[in-house]
Amino acid sequence: MALGGCGSSTSGDAAKGSNVITAFDSEPQNSLIPGNTNETGGGRPIDLMFAGLVSFDKDGKAKNEVADSITANDDATQYDIKLKDGWKFTDGTDVTAESFTKAWSYTANAKNAQLCSSFFSSIKGYDALQNTDNLKGDEQLEGLKIVNDHEFTVDLSQPDSAFSIKLGYSGFYPLPESFYKDPKAFGESPVSDGPYKFSSWDHDKEIKLVKNPDYKGNRKVNNDGVTFKIYTDANAAYADVQAGNLDVMDTVPSADSKTFESDSSVVPYNKAGSVIQTFTIPSDLEHWKTSTEEGQLRRQALSMSIDRQAICDKVLNGLGTPAVEFTSPKTPGYSDSLKGNENLKYNKKKAKELWEKANAISPWTSDDKLTFSYNADGGAKPIFEAVVNSVKNTLGIDVTTNPVPTFQEFRNDVTDRKMTGAFRTGWQPDYPSPENYLYQLYSSSAADGNGSNDGDYKNSAFDDLCSKAAAAQTTDEANKLYQQAQEILLNDLPAVPLYYSNANGVAASGVKNFVMNWQNVPMYNEISKS
Repeated sequence: MALGGCGSSTSGDAAKGSNVITAFDSEPQNSLIPGNTNETGGGRPIDLMFAGLVSFDKDGKAKNEVADSITANDDATQYDIKLKDGWKFTDGTDVTAESFTKAWSYTANAKNAQLCSSFFSSIKGYDALQNTDNLKGDEQLEGLKIVNDHEFTVDLSQPDSAFSIKLGYSGFYPLPESFYKDPKAFGESPVSDGPYKFSSWDHDKEIKLVKNPDYKGNRKVNNDGVTFKIYTDANAAYADVQAGNLDVMDTVPSADSKTFESDSSVVPYNKAGSVIQTFTIPSDLEHWKTSTEEGQLRRQALSMSIDRQAICDKVLNGLGTPAVEFTSPKTPGYSDSLKGNENLKYNKKKAKELWEKANAISPWTSDDKLTFSYNADGGAKPIFEAVVNSVKNTLGIDVTTNPVPTFQEFRNDVTDRKMTGAFRTGWQPDYPSPENYLYQLYSSSAADGNGSNDGDYKNSAFDDLCSKAAAAQTTDEANKLYQQAQEILLNDLPAVPLYYSNANGVAASGVKNFVMNWQNVPMYNEISKS
């Protein structure tokens, strides 16, 4: 999921004397529909409200949840999925095979313009649901077949050995029949099947969830509910935690990054994490096209002009590690020695040489400039000011920051393809596989609004390697192919990796069981108050 902003336009007392946890969040970009949410502002509450076929434990290990069994054929082109009996939505209706097949088809169908569409691209019939001229929106994926209320099969257009792991992602959550009667109303007041159920949403202020007493899944719930407080300032959120007015936040403001671990008024957390921070430049932007030599040279020069170590040391105060590839140190198959990773290392001399090579192809004139956009409510200002200064000092070009007031406005500009320069991106993994960081962010099928390929990068050689990796018989074989795919990315740089964020945050005094999971997200369901 794309990373949200931090911090509080609202403060106020936590539910003192109760076991309701208050947690910081950003205003979701869209309404609370799983298939149309690919950012953390909406992802946090959605993951607590819904249960999918599988769930993940703290370390990212998958375990069947709504699924009783998930069985693949020999070449991983067909999956037979059986459901547990007795699973219900919060409106009392049954969770059936159709609850999944109909939801998946709705999300995949381009007529419905859902942000998670590309996650279904390997299912047979996906391509037929991409021409909006011939669609009504209720067409079903050809590869989904219902056997009975508690069993369905999935036929894929290509082998995908990681498919059963992907099923834990929120885009694959089931939807009740009531959703289709009024999707807009549903998004404002969702009916779900997970450990929590929706209570209320006061836009730009808070989202209240309460414990679902009928939930009998894998996740233990130690509190009575979670209220997400919407913040626009990370410093205000931190002050609320110090004062006991907010129970938990999963980030630390730059101003407090040096001292939070010794701050006696909070419970700190700081461990190696799985989130990657990047910036993206649209792949068709003049002077920056990924398909041209000029564009590749400029991207490499720009990347080499950034002193990542200085940013990690001086801005992040050690809460990040310079990126050397496109996944994370917590991801299977991670490598710090891929061909092309020198493009992610600070090298002023080489950066200037490559920039001049690009100028020989098409000059960068005094009328040209580069902007770096970011959401002003997310604590990214000092990071992108440091990036801009580093680029200016190395390349001597006109480069500025362009803060957008809120994360919601920022993501809308990205989704609507209004960005005309570089813009902040980052990724919190949806499932523990390199495929999630690579195929879902840079494949052709995830471009053009069908997924999370925000720069609309397209490279058929990269796509082919991802397909071969998905069809690999062993994890080691798949990881080697994903590494080869990454070497293409390290040359083209559709996005420029900056650093890996530590899993860091703080809880208020008296909060128990504050730990963060493999996604750098607090285990909200396990948190309680004394």
